[in-house]
Amino acid sequence: MNNDLPYRIRRSDRASRVRVSVDAQGDVEVVLPRRSPVSAASAAVIELRPWIERRLAETSAVRAAIAARGCTLPYLGAPLQLRAEPGRTRVHRRGDTLLVPADGEHAPAAIERWYRRAAAKEIAPRLDAATRALGTTYTKLSIRSQRTRWGSCSASGAMSFNWRLLLAPAPVLDYVVWHEACHLRVMDHSPNFWALVRRHCPDYEEHRRWLRHQGSTLVL
Repeated sequence: MNNDLPYRIRRSDRASRVRVSVDAQGDVEVVLPRRSPVSAASAAVIELRPWIERRLAETSAVRAAIAARGCTLPYLGAPLQLRAEPGRTRVHRRGDTLLVPADGEHAPAAIERWYRRAAAKEIAPRLDAATRALGTTYTKLSIRSQRTRWGSCSASGAMSFNWRLLLAPAPVLDYVVWHEACHLRVMDHSPNFWALVRRHCPDYEEHRRWLRHQGSTLVL
C-alpha cells in the first residue's frame, strides 16, 4: 500500500512497542523500540492512517481557529485586543484592551501569569456560590496548568482548576465549576452525580460537548 504521509522516526530504549503521535503543529512521529526494523514505522503509519488523518484535520482546525483571533485573545467569550508596549513586563487590562510586553520572547509567559491571576478572581466567587448552594465546603483552591484536565476535586476537598478555562465562554467555566463542586457531594461519576450536576447546570451536556470539540483551542 502506498504511504505518502510524511513522518519522522525516533528510536527509544524505553519503548516496548511502536507508537505514533501527531503534535499540535501537525507533525507525525513514530517511536520505535531500539531493535524494531525501520519497516515497522511504515507499517504502523499505514495501519493508523485513518486515525492520523483525523488528528491532522483536528490540529489544522485548531491552528485555523487560533489564527482567526488576529491580535486578540478570548476572555470568557469576549475578545480582548492585544496592545504591545515597549518596556512593559507585566500584563494589564484596560477595558477591552490587554496591554502586554512588546518583547515577543517574554510576552506569552507574562500573559499566562495574568490569566492565572484572573482565573483565581473569576473562579473563587463562582465556587463559593456553588458550594453554598450545595451545602458543602472546600478546603483549598488552586489554579494550575494541567494538559489533560480542566478541574479536579480531592477527597479532602481541595479544588483545582485549569487557568485555560478563561479562554472559553463563561457558561463553560460555570459548568466546570459546578462539575467539581458536585464532586464534594458525590465523588464518582454515577447517575446520582450527573443528576446533581443537571439540577444545578441543566445544559451541562452542551458545555461538555463544547470542551470535547473546542478544548484544544484553549491555548495562547
